[in-house]
Amino acid sequence: MTETEVEKFFTRADGSYLFARWGRPIVPVVFGVDDRTLSIVKGAIDAVVALADHRMADTDPELGANLVMFFFREWSELLETPDLDRLVPELEGLVGRLTEADANQYRLFRFDPDGAIKAAFVFVRMDAALSSMAAEDLALAQAAESIVLWSDTAFREKGPLGRAGDRVVLRPDVAAVIRSAYDPVMPAMATDPSHAIRLAARVGQMQ
Repeated sequence: MTETEVEKFFTRADGSYLFARWGRPIVPVVFGVDDRTLSIVKGAIDAVVALADHRMADTDPELGANLVMFFFREWSELLETPDLDRLVPELEGLVGRLTEADANQYRLFRFDPDGAIKAAFVFVRMDAALSSMAAEDLALAQAAESIVLWSDTAFREKGPLGRAGDRVVLRPDVAAVIRSAYDPVMPAMATDPSHAIRLAARVGQMQ
């Protein structure tokens, strides 16, 4: 991958560059799925965390759980979720904007003082497009999009998944960027596009 290709993953619609990765072990909790799907989602998170050579834990000493995922049918259901408005600022306005945009997913990140990801709230509205996906594929995509702070345009034209024969897998370029992003010598957060040069160099070494 070229540095320009890597840079696109973290260059936002307004032209700014912003990268962040998790700085603490990931503790997931999932709402709105049955037991079978729950195991699939957690298995996908575990696989992506292992790919990154990061860590999972049973509990976060500050937050309890720090990767909170919601699966539902309509955005309005979030307004009925007890205490969610305490976790998500201006929840009613956000729900209105997402409903108007007919969005099917949204991620909200919080950060530690050093800029590393502290927590993520993942909202997935199961519209016709997402409902048609296999649970394993949907879970893998959501895990990949939550392991680092990607640009808001990173997967607008092409999602993070690809095919290897009959199997759906992470795209090789996405997987390589995730592995490189968690190299211990790389920063937990970056706002300078020169970060993409260092990241591309590590991707090249892996390839």
